[in-house]
Amino acid sequence: MRRIILQGLMTILLFFGTWYALTQIDWIKIFKVKQVTVKTEQKLGELFWEVFKKSEIEMNNAHVLHSIDSIVSHICKANKIDRGKLKVHVLNKEDINAFALPNGHLIIYSGLILNSDNQEELAGVISHEIAHIELNHVMKKLVKEIGLSVLISMTTGNSGTEVIKETAKMLSSSAFDRNLEKEADIKAVDYMLNANVNPEPFADFLYKLSETEHESTKYLTWISTHPDSKERAEYIIEYSKAKGTEFKPILTNETWGKLKITLKGME
Repeated sequence: MRRIILQGLMTILLFFGTWYALTQIDWIKIFKVKQVTVKTEQKLGELFWEVFKKSEIEMNNAHVLHSIDSIVSHICKANKIDRGKLKVHVLNKEDINAFALPNGHLIIYSGLILNSDNQEELAGVISHEIAHIELNHVMKKLVKEIGLSVLISMTTGNSGTEVIKETAKMLSSSAFDRNLEKEADIKAVDYMLNANVNPEPFADFLYKLSETEHESTKYLTWISTHPDSKERAEYIIEYSKAKGTEFKPILTNETWGKLKITLKGME
């Protein structure tokens, strides 16, 4: 009996000793997981962006690109975000949508800009998508919904083009889970406050979406990817109302007005 007890204790000690030893090993360094992950994300970003590049029209109007870059750069500078990591694309499409792809690709549809009542609404949506990128939500979503093995197979050429297209479509038309959306909303408000941009219009934009859900099919894309718009607007207002600051527009009224006129002329 005593021998059995001793053997049991030795087994337990051996198990925990082995477990402890394994936890002290830097497996990431040994197998270079970090480098592979970065390369995988870069390749996925290229593959998914190529899908939209081939199927949509990317805008090259200087005023449009400069105006959007001014908003993005201002938010990045105020929040110490590396602007060089973001690859911003404005596509000529009437859907009200913006979304992030792996490796810092940020897609903005012209329909979102045209249907923003003011530049603060647009800045709120852009801040929200930058937050998804900075918080690594895009890759978390892909790994959870697609699986790491499938993602790696895409980058090695062992996955069909239809799988890549469907995955890219999923990123542009399906929601993050509620926790990730709320995290991105709160981070977006922080970004806007740090940049002296009023976050209340961002909440107004979400209220507008909840009220127009059945009035315009153009709103359906953003609604489908960002559910519970009214609830989100309410906690954005609650979170930001006690954080007073002096707000300033990023673009001049003239620049904002010219941006809308330019886009309307391209419809």
